[in-house]
Amino acid sequence: MKLGFIGLGRMGHAMVLHLLEQGVDVVVFNRTAGKIDALSQEAESVKHKAESSGKLITAYTIDEMIKWLDKPRIIWLMVPQGKPVDEMMEKLLSAGIGKEDILIDGGNSFYKDSIRRYQQLKEKGVHFLDIGTSGGLEGARNGACVMVGGDKKIYEKVRPVLEKVAIHDGATYMGPSGAGHFVKMVHNGVEYGMLESLGEGFEILFNGPYQLNFEEIAKNWSHGSVVRGWLVELLERAFAADPKLEKIEGVIGGGTTGGWTIEIAKELNVSAPVIADSLEVRKKSLSKPTFSGKVVAALRREFGGHEVKKRKG
Repeated sequence: MKLGFIGLGRMGHAMVLHLLEQGVDVVVFNRTAGKIDALSQEAESVKHKAESSGKLITAYTIDEMIKWLDKPRIIWLMVPQGKPVDEMMEKLLSAGIGKEDILIDGGNSFYKDSIRRYQQLKEKGVHFLDIGTSGGLEGARNGACVMVGGDKKIYEKVRPVLEKVAIHDGATYMGPSGAGHFVKMVHNGVEYGMLESLGEGFEILFNGPYQLNFEEIAKNWSHGSVVRGWLVELLERAFAADPKLEKIEGVIGGGTTGGWTIEIAKELNVSAPVIADSLEVRKKSLSKPTFSGKVVAALRREFGGHEVKKRKG
């Protein structure tokens, strides 16, 4: 089994290491050669740990990557949404991908863009799957959650690869073109609301009449409470490192996928006040940081490695 993989940012880097451990041969390309070299060094440790690790093949041009892949080629894109996806798609077409090859967009693309790309590639005989990928850096490294859109017969063809990428029962076919990224978009909107509710709750605790240990509260809530879950576990970890989150500012960042969710909710005449308010809070945090914002920023750093604004002094 051999897979082409383009995009070695935080998520892509971790996913390739996981695929190698699962015995998949991966041909990698990245616009920045330094990221290819960094991955090559880390892949050596995987080779020693795994009994039957896959082979990492490095390509410093797209043409070189295409030559390493057997037809029909399967290529996974893990690049930022929007223009970078379209540009990479055009480069791949120019390099020779064609009839029966399969292109996967595993990033956070807008689902309507994915439908457009599906149609464009279909005209050239290239199959396209839109795959929403969740689980943060830990999921990417140890088995992600993937939400798949596109032709079901193509999903079935790449299912063996997806089962290597994903955690057990974490690869699910959602429906025709766009469905994978549509589900992931809504997933991210839900995530906004969950993060914000935790942030607001801990801000109330922070301003309350008691001197509370937030790490202990998060630990307690992780054991048997109704709100237990991975986010609360990550919050315990964040408070263990910085008990009052004094080292960071309450600037959250992000907001693109949540904005899409609200846009589509309006199109569908669906009320989504929690997600909408969470998005507004993110925008306001740029000028008015809060303790709630610190909590959300800390959580985003824990699960996704997102940059946080450090407190000065």
